[in-house]
Amino acid sequence: MRFAKYFVLFFFVVLIIISGCEPRGDVRGIREFGQYEAEPEIEVIMENGEVVTVMFEEYITGVVAGEMKENWPLNAYAAQAILARSFALRFLEEEDTNQIGGTYRDAQHYQPEKINDEIRQGVEKTRGEAIIHNDIFINGWFHANAGGQTTSAKVGLAYDKPEPPYTVSVESPDQEAPEDVLDWTVVFTDQEIEQILAEIAEEEIGNLEEINILDKDGTGRIIDLEFVGDAGRTEVHAAIFRRELDSKKLKSTMIDDIVRADEGFSFSGSGFGHGVGMSQWGAYSMAKQGRSPEEIVEHYFRNIEIVKVYD
Repeated sequence: MRFAKYFVLFFFVVLIIISGCEPRGDVRGIREFGQYEAEPEIEVIMENGEVVTVMFEEYITGVVAGEMKENWPLNAYAAQAILARSFALRFLEEEDTNQIGGTYRDAQHYQPEKINDEIRQGVEKTRGEAIIHNDIFINGWFHANAGGQTTSAKVGLAYDKPEPPYTVSVESPDQEAPEDVLDWTVVFTDQEIEQILAEIAEEEIGNLEEINILDKDGTGRIIDLEFVGDAGRTEVHAAIFRRELDSKKLKSTMIDDIVRADEGFSFSGSGFGHGVGMSQWGAYSMAKQGRSPEEIVEHYFRNIEIVKVYD
């Protein structure tokens, strides 16, 4: 009886110790990465050429404000902040610099004038957190809306390096996006398309006559397009064509149909953005469902670790 009594006591002591070691709250399995002794100070090159010096978290707050809409759930802002840190830290390390561009063309869209209390709270919630794979900061890719399914970097971005082990195609709860994102149509004139082809295509085609979809991936995104003219034909990666033509009007490569129109060619599709990494509208829905920032990030990326880079 005495042995049984002590065994039960020992069991409860062990249980208390184990439960005390388990991660608590929203943050699951975050470890100190020790990459920086303290929060760094960086320089942001603004669109007008002005260089402003800010603390890194203030920069991240301005990026979240520039890349996301107002009145979103805090955990969506917090997840975006994790990606923004990862993207910026990778860029700064690869370029061996403390300067980063303040526009989306250079790096990420930095708009401090749009910061509000909710965005600041969301960013603070994941202060210092970033994503690594094999102790290297990942490409923190994100986009507005995946159209229900994300894609690979090779398809969505025409990524010319080996596919990163952390980018995968996953289902994305994007249904709460606006109608003009879920289903859109845009027309480009022959002249607009011909001008872009003159810059990016390997062969000259003359006057544009046809556009053919050559292949798609499993998510429904076009991989390659064929352009036929009165002087020849050429093939172009759809992601490059979209980026160079107008990525805000041709919202994604998840294109259902391309047809000849009076003014040029009409493109119909769904989604907004390259479709790689985190969908912001997916993060919006998951945050509303109570998912933590870390859970949102881990849904869109695999083989990763979320770490604390500084306090």
